[in-house]
Amino acid sequence: MSAWLLPDHIADVLPSEARHIEDLRRSLLEAARRYGYELVIPPLLEHLESLLTGTGEALDLQTFKLVDQLSGRMLGLRADTTPQVARIDAHLLNRQGIARLCYCGPVVHTRAATHGTREPLQFGAEIYGHAGLEADLEVLELALDALRAAGLTRLGVDLGDVRVVDAVLDGCPLPPARIARLHAALAAKDAAALAALAAELPPAVRDGLLALPELYGDAAVLAEARRRLPGGERLQRALDDLSWLADRLHERDPLVSVTFDLADLRGYAYYTGVRFSLFGAGGAERQEIARGGRYDEVGAVFGRRRPAAGFSLDLKQLVRLAPAPALRPAIRAPWRDDGALRAAIAQLRAAGETVVCVLPGHEHEVDEFACDRTLVERDGAWVVQPLAAQAS
Repeated sequence: MSAWLLPDHIADVLPSEARHIEDLRRSLLEAARRYGYELVIPPLLEHLESLLTGTGEALDLQTFKLVDQLSGRMLGLRADTTPQVARIDAHLLNRQGIARLCYCGPVVHTRAATHGTREPLQFGAEIYGHAGLEADLEVLELALDALRAAGLTRLGVDLGDVRVVDAVLDGCPLPPARIARLHAALAAKDAAALAALAAELPPAVRDGLLALPELYGDAAVLAEARRRLPGGERLQRALDDLSWLADRLHERDPLVSVTFDLADLRGYAYYTGVRFSLFGAGGAERQEIARGGRYDEVGAVFGRRRPAAGFSLDLKQLVRLAPAPALRPAIRAPWRDDGALRAAIAQLRAAGETVVCVLPGHEHEVDEFACDRTLVERDGAWVVQPLAAQAS
């Protein structure tokens, strides 16, 4: 086997894509900063029980595990950053009021995700300490601004709420394993499996569950849900919250498409209320690019149950949708053992210019920068002039 081959679904990031990813990383962190979010950098490696307790249990199969040679304890490579940020909020910051935190770093999965990599570069933002819809709206608006900053167009938001399904099942005590199968059937919109699982439930509950996969689309879905679903006040509150968020998003940007999917339970282990998916398009392609919602129980395992809402996305996926930036303008300079030339180059770099020195024998190589100017000697001084001027 060749030593240079990488594991399946693990890949190097080469210069042009790496530069684009770094540009996106900076723009997303800057968008979060404008909303008042503070950057945290959790470790890639943690004790396994810290990563896989509470809502982290759903990540068990996606987490690489190894033994710490110092302590003998099991360690894990993080598959998601949210449990770590919840730990930071609960134990390291321990603030009584609002905490707005963001992060950007690699996560590692044992199996490839939808877009083919086992090493996503995860960006996310989370707000702790506020239970109202204002926090849900804030993270939604930040996520939309982040995608706009990346250059995506035709943005769309798909809204749901796990409380809808909880309300339909209210009063029907079921074993956790059966509830999990119901959630899986709903998420997959598997009508046959759903009918089999709901067959012995009370008629109103059964009919409500069977109706859920059909309840997706525009705002008319909410009116249809009020008519067809049981659940009483709990259901009405969830639908009212979805309507409120949709109205605010339309007020802010009428061009953003807002749809609803009341059977979408992906990430159910996390979410306790509103959940959303964001769609963006680069060129003709349109796909889900970010996901988030409310997860008020995420910090409970760390001894501090705090209201929380947030979202995350993968920069390696985003870079495939976002328009590529133009090459950075640069200055081409000759190489010569000349103190005045080296001083001129150093001065230009200190001023923020990119100066690419052409080493002897490599005068015609193509590089990753748009060298539109050159450094030439004129009357004993080194000056910058357009490349065209040199050619003439």
